[in-house]
Amino acid sequence: MRSTLVRRSVLTASAVSLALLVTACGSDKAAKDEPKDGKASASAPSDAAAAAKAKTAAELKPLLVTQAELADFVVKEAAPDEVATAAAANASTKAACLPISQATSGAGAGKAAGNAATKATAKPKAPAADASPEEKLKAVQDAMGSTITMVGLNSYDGKGAQEAFAAVKAAGAECAAGYPGAKEADTGKVTKVAPGAAVTAGDEAVAYAVERELDADKVATQLVVVRKGNTLASFYALSLTGDAAQPKALVDAQVKKLG
Repeated sequence: MRSTLVRRSVLTASAVSLALLVTACGSDKAAKDEPKDGKASASAPSDAAAAAKAKTAAELKPLLVTQAELADFVVKEAAPDEVATAAAANASTKAACLPISQATSGAGAGKAAGNAATKATAKPKAPAADASPEEKLKAVQDAMGSTITMVGLNSYDGKGAQEAFAAVKAAGAECAAGYPGAKEADTGKVTKVAPGAAVTAGDEAVAYAVERELDADKVATQLVVVRKGNTLASFYALSLTGDAAQPKALVDAQVKKLG
């Protein structure tokens, strides 16, 4: 049963997006647009958001966290087919829950213009040199249960990031009781979406504990979505042998790199 769980769990790993806020406003234009009373125009932020240009995949890739920045993780670039496989495995027939299922796939909620992804696996604690056979076996078991996180960066044109983030928040409330998979016979359905440990990062952030039913077992996975400007970063964490912990250090490192 557990070997099947491992195979199914690998397919569910994913994440959504993040990058740098695109801002541009010439001083001459600012002076021209400023009202005579010296007060800033209330529509200025909205106009800037509408004009934001999404980053391409090539621009997002260098913004992903790397091995050099994560000493306690093993980092490996996620291949495009891994994201596509996860997107298919995590799909749902319930439209209202698609933003959550998309966020857990790394493909990005809504219609992102640029995408990039990587995987980070928490390094297990090595057994002592004089460890007993039992201790060494436990170390191997712990290594198999290390949390794997798919980190996705997805950038949007205009107000797309704000809208995608709002959709993820709305889906969290709408789909609290879970949602079905893409196929009726799918055993990877989500049985619960609950608030996760609070995350303070970027311009806005949300976290969920996503419970999945895999081969008669229920396992807790963790989803964190952070918006920074016109880009979303998603972190979807799971353990191959049980419940996953929220990858706080990984989230902090990625958001720090995004500025």
